[in-house]
Amino acid sequence: MTMTLNAQRSRYNNDAILSASPVRLLTMLYDRLLLDLDRAESAHSRHDWPVLSSNLLHAQAIVAELRSSLKVELWEGGDNLLALYNYCNGLLITANVRRDTVSIREAIDLLEPLRQAWHEAAGQLSVQRRPEPGGSRELGVA
Repeated sequence: MTMTLNAQRSRYNNDAILSASPVRLLTMLYDRLLLDLDRAESAHSRHDWPVLSSNLLHAQAIVAELRSSLKVELWEGGDNLLALYNYCNGLLITANVRRDTVSIREAIDLLEPLRQAWHEAAGQLSVQRRPEPGGSRELGVA
């Protein structure tokens, strides 16, 4: 039995998520969050309210996941990041209820720098973990 293209794509995506490192999962969440917000902004410009709502609801689910996985006690900026997630969640609710593109844009403007920062941090971690030439030790590990 052959799988449809959508089923194959879904299986590939599921496998990628299940095998991803925690850092990669975080960057994937941010990528999808910003994609949802871009799609919501586009749907708003077309007055496509069902698509707008669907994307904003999915974005809210991602923000909820980011909030629930945040360990505020482990680092100094944790409380501030939690406050930002809570604020963005409020923006997404407002955007959905009022069909407010200004709230969507504000959320994008707040979250995009975080997405970029997490990608940069993930890139630095991958560089630190590359094996040294001629050896199997990882860089940055004693």
